[in-house]
Order: sequence, then C-alpha cells, then structure tokens
Amino acid sequence: MSLNSLASISMVKPDDWHLHIRDGVVLKDVLSHTVKQFARAVIMPNLQPPITTVALAQAYRERIELQLQQLATNQFTPLMTLYLTDNTAATEVQKAKDAGIVGIKLYPAGATTNSDSGVSNLKHCSAVLEAMQKANLPLLIHGETTDPSIDVFDREAVFIDRVLEPLRRDFPELRIVFEHITTLQAAQYVRDAHTANKNILGATITPQHLLMNRNAIFSGGIRPHHYCLPVLKREEHRLALLEVATSGNARFFLGTDSAPHPKGLKENACGCAGCFSAFNALGLYVEAFESLGRLDRLEAFASFYGADFYGLPRNTEIIRLQKQAQLVPTELPLGDTTIVPLRAGESIAWSLT
Repeated sequence: MSLNSLASISMVKPDDWHLHIRDGVVLKDVLSHTVKQFARAVIMPNLQPPITTVALAQAYRERIELQLQQLATNQFTPLMTLYLTDNTAATEVQKAKDAGIVGIKLYPAGATTNSDSGVSNLKHCSAVLEAMQKANLPLLIHGETTDPSIDVFDREAVFIDRVLEPLRRDFPELRIVFEHITTLQAAQYVRDAHTANKNILGATITPQHLLMNRNAIFSGGIRPHHYCLPVLKREEHRLALLEVATSGNARFFLGTDSAPHPKGLKENACGCAGCFSAFNALGLYVEAFESLGRLDRLEAFASFYGADFYGLPRNTEIIRLQKQAQLVPTELPLGDTTIVPLRAGESIAWSLT
C-alpha cells in the first residue's frame, strides 16, 4: 500500500466478502456501485425464494453475469453461496464445492431480511455440517439468537454462548465466518479463539459498525436508513470493532453487508433492516482506518485477509483513492424506484479515482 502524504492512497483492489445485490430489475443498479470498487464479492442467497441449491445458485450467477455485460465490465467476479435450511441435503455440499460455491449461509429463522426459511435448530443440520467440514466448505453465519426473550442488543452475545461455541465444539474443523460482527464479545471471541488452523475462524466487519453507534439511529428523530441487523450497538462495541479491524489480525476482513431496500420500504411503519453502503463503501472504510491513524493496515484488511481465508488468489490490480470530499446523493436509482445511500446528503472525505 502506498500513502502519498495522506493525500492519496494506492492499494490492491479489494473484495467485498458479504454483499446483497438482490435480483430482477434492481440488480444492475445495485451492482453498478460495487464493481467500481471491488474485484469480487460474496453474494448473499436470501432472495425470495432463497438460493438453496446449486442449480439455483448457477442460475442466479448467470443473471448477475448478464447484468455485468450490460455494465460493460468483465473485471468483477460474483462468488456464490447457498442458503441453509432445516431440509438441506448433505449431498448438496459436494455438489456446491465442485461448482465453485464458496460457502453456505446460516440464517437463524426470522433473524433478518428473507430469513423465514432459515434454520430453526442446528440439530437438523448435523449431516450437512459434517459434510461441510469434510469438504472444507465454510459456514457463513448471521450470528444472532432469535429467542424473543433476549433483548435485541444482546442477541449476538447470547448467540456466541448458546450456538457458536457448541457448534465449534461439535465440529472443530468446520471453517466459519462470523459475519458482520457488532459487539465487543464477538470481537474478542474471534480474536482469542484457539484453532489448530488459522483459517478455521474469521469475521467480517461493516463500515456502519466501524463508524456509528446506536445513537445514530435516534439522532434528531428516527433514522431508518441507519437501521440494520444486527443493529448498531453502544460506543464501547464500535471502538472494539475498530480496534480489531485495524489491528492487523488476519481473522478480520472487509464485508460491507450493503443491503438495498427501496426508500419507501425503509421509511415505513415497519421499515426494512439494512444499510446501503455500496455507493462509496471503500471511502467509508478509509475514513474508519484514518480515524486511528492506521491507513497502512487497510490494504491487508480489505484486499488480502479475506482472499487468504477463502483460499483464493489475491488480486493484482491497483486502485487509487484521493482525499477529496465527495457529496453522497440524497437518492440513487433502484429499478423503478429509488434508494437512500448511507450518509445521504453528507460528504465522504475520500473518493475513488
């Protein structure tokens, strides 16, 4: 990584290891922002209906590739995943591995957007998890308990004790990505976990959880475009995430969890969860790392550690960012409607050149 008097940054083009791009008429508009900044992205499977089989994943990839052709780019690779259910067949695991599927996603049923078909109890998935362990195929986890008696701000910490720790004990060689971690407990758990293989456990961290605490949801009134799941937490948790993200620990890597929802479904009596950070996600990460004076560690977090965890080659293309303020539009096109990006109407200090 090259720093030029903090006025510009040159770095290997990064990857996004957790991304929602949806489907249909919005797909091209959503993709257009990501392909400018990232070489690859792990594509989430929580469509309606969900991507539960290799055949569905291959068809989805073809639809993505068609839109990439419309965007006139061949420099972006979608990395496909499957959606784990109580009824997923263990035989689908090796098929997925052979087809280049990079992981299988665990959504606890009811935890987030389009998760109703998710897993009700991991005991139903023992054969699949054993097959994944054998095939060296990662489990990508939305780590929250859905027990209604648990406070929404405690769901991740409780999940670690009730689900993640027993899971790792029962399947010690299962590779796991603890996605979009949001708490001090999760940061410490991943940082301190004892594993025989350094690529057994990893975690992604979003820009919103590095830059905002839960006050951002209520600043001057309800801010629906700051509402995501897992929800933003207290300042102590944000600081813990910022520390591990910028620490140089290879278990932590970039995953935006950028999640597009039409403006009308966010600004709603029962608004959808998700922050759309794809417009200038990389600039947001630069801002976070710069806040601790650790820009020299951004390239590894954004461009190296995720690729190493997934066993993929590191990118070689170089991109450049300038410290030049960019005004974030108040709205962006989204099919036949619009979407409000993270930091809409505000400035981001760094811009991709």
